[in-house]
Amino acid sequence: MTSSTIFSGVSPLSLPAATTGGNSPLTLRDMLFFLRMRWLWIVATTIAFLVMAGSYVLTAEPTFVASTQLVIFPQVSGSEAQRAFAEDAFIEGQLEIAKSSDVVGGTVTALDLDTDPEFVDQAPSLQDRAKNWLTGSSSELDTPSQEATGKGTREARPQEERLHDWATATLLNMMELRRIGSSTVIEISAAATTPQKAVDIADTLARQYIQKNIAMKANAARQYSDWLAKFITEQQRGLAEAASALAGFTSNPRDQFKLAELQSATDARRTLYESTLNQLTEAKQRITYPVSDATIVSPATLPLSKARPRSTLIIAFAAAVGLGLGLALAMIRHAGDRRIIRPNQIAEAAGLPFVTVLATSKKTSNRHPARFLAAGTDSSTAAAYPDIPGMAELSATVVGLRRKRRVVIGIVAIDPGSGASTIACELAVLSSISGAQTLLIDAAAQKSSLSKSIAPHSSTGLVDVLDNGELIQTAALPLTPTLKFLPLGDVEAVTPAIRLSSRRTQLSFADLKKEFDAIFVDISAFSASPDANAIAPELDGVLVVTSHGRTSIDDTVRVIDTMRNVGAEILGAIINHAPKRMQS
Repeated sequence: MTSSTIFSGVSPLSLPAATTGGNSPLTLRDMLFFLRMRWLWIVATTIAFLVMAGSYVLTAEPTFVASTQLVIFPQVSGSEAQRAFAEDAFIEGQLEIAKSSDVVGGTVTALDLDTDPEFVDQAPSLQDRAKNWLTGSSSELDTPSQEATGKGTREARPQEERLHDWATATLLNMMELRRIGSSTVIEISAAATTPQKAVDIADTLARQYIQKNIAMKANAARQYSDWLAKFITEQQRGLAEAASALAGFTSNPRDQFKLAELQSATDARRTLYESTLNQLTEAKQRITYPVSDATIVSPATLPLSKARPRSTLIIAFAAAVGLGLGLALAMIRHAGDRRIIRPNQIAEAAGLPFVTVLATSKKTSNRHPARFLAAGTDSSTAAAYPDIPGMAELSATVVGLRRKRRVVIGIVAIDPGSGASTIACELAVLSSISGAQTLLIDAAAQKSSLSKSIAPHSSTGLVDVLDNGELIQTAALPLTPTLKFLPLGDVEAVTPAIRLSSRRTQLSFADLKKEFDAIFVDISAFSASPDANAIAPELDGVLVVTSHGRTSIDDTVRVIDTMRNVGAEILGAIINHAPKRMQS
């Protein structure tokens, strides 16, 4: 159970036993601890979203937008309020005319967009599929090529017409018309994959709209002219009849009042005829030279940068979403994490007087105490060993316990690999350096490594001393003038810890206390052997070793409660393999 590294950078935390009451309020220290522990979740999630956003920005086809502005001259009359209302209605009508299929289709024809791959034979985008799914329509839109291969009862339309309609629908989705404020200026915007194509489309749309407006006015003037021509024919006939009646009455006047009436009717007919004739002349002029209600005031210019995708906005949005989701995942992980990551988890849950945190040190990873002691030391060398501040503080805490006559201390880990053997060896070395006569006992029958590292060739050990107490003098190997080590020996069916609990052995802790000031017993991990439950009641106290981020708080509390139930006194807990940030 001995770890291959030495632990340093520690500060034992004296924590009170758990108190009853409500949850403590969230503090700044708790939030900083949460960020230190879960920053990787937040950073990883944010980076993942940024990578996805960056991939989209780099791979998405850029879209450029060009705009053409036109001013409209509304032909309205009436009061100011009536003119304002009529002007708004007129401009709204012009916007709808600009979006008509004639204007858009004429642009497609003028620029040959029905042969452009950007406007025909496109598969539906993800956005279009999502929109179709939400609206309940089919997401499988037939492209012109798919329509050509399909078979139906209706006769297939000509290929050119299908391509033209598809390009028209595509262009309609890629253009935008809006009124600028409350002015009479409208803006036609068009999007394309190249700046020049966007400019060409926007300008062509404006020209096609003006042509459509001229054609509509010419057509209206033509219809008006045809009606005026018919009306003039009727007026001409009526004028001839009125003139004939006046001429007949003038040749034989009998009633001056009747004469005046006929003269007035003839004049009115003539005036109406002349006015209608003038209107017909003007209508024919409008047919010959129609004037548009709009004119281009600002042709489209080449866009300096792409309009879509908006790289900055997408990256910022991805960072915000990634940060928020990362925080949420980190909070969920933090709230549901039952592994030991904070000292107060054990202190509050198990009611322990103190909890010590030990951090792994790469600087001293090659100075395993067992190997160091096995190599042999003298008193001067031992006095300078080890230089581990955290273990020194932990040793000081243990010395304080020894002053209360608690001299036999067991070190047991919850799970194998937590470093209990290393900690037991460190405590023994530090105790001996302080001048106390110290005995380190290897009672870890499961994968014992202390005996293999310190005394691999020892012929006698703890197992032999249990049968013959006098062998303690030869079995306990002197490592320093104040430190001795009792190896495990050859274990058979029953482990030494269980034999010690029977009190039917030649070895007694009471006798050992007469010779040694401090005795440290390395015990097998609780999950690997029942030795801890057997020997713990015979000890003056037990230190429980856990592994940071690996040992479950539920398992730790269960182990502590189990040992307490058999009469063991739990002195405190040690969180091993903690990151250095736990020191702050």
